[in-house]
Amino acid sequence: MMIITAALLVSSSALTLAFEASKEDAALSAKLIRALQTADYSSYIADGTTAFKKMKPEQFNAVATRLAPKLKAGHEVSYLGELKQKGHHITLWKVSFQDGSDDALARLSMKDGKVGSFGIR
Repeated sequence: MMIITAALLVSSSALTLAFEASKEDAALSAKLIRALQTADYSSYIADGTTAFKKMKPEQFNAVATRLAPKLKAGHEVSYLGELKQKGHHITLWKVSFQDGSDDALARLSMKDGKVGSFGIR
């Protein structure tokens, strides 16, 4: 009985740790969301790969214009988990808006320490 209890405690600790984002991932996703909120294109692309930095300001502004009012009205970001896909480290985030509108899913894809993509749907 004690062995089962110990095994459950160890596995529940692993589950708890699996649902905490690294400080780096949390800081970077917060920076990207803040850049959308303030329509700061330079900050948005600053940590990106060469391909990510090729995003046109018009593309960024279209997204920022749509999301900024909702983000400015208040939001909360919660870590959902991570994936490994084709050499990318992907973190998933729930964005809840204080205006009561539908939640959104944010997806941050990193490759070699650089932002490969970031999107909120």
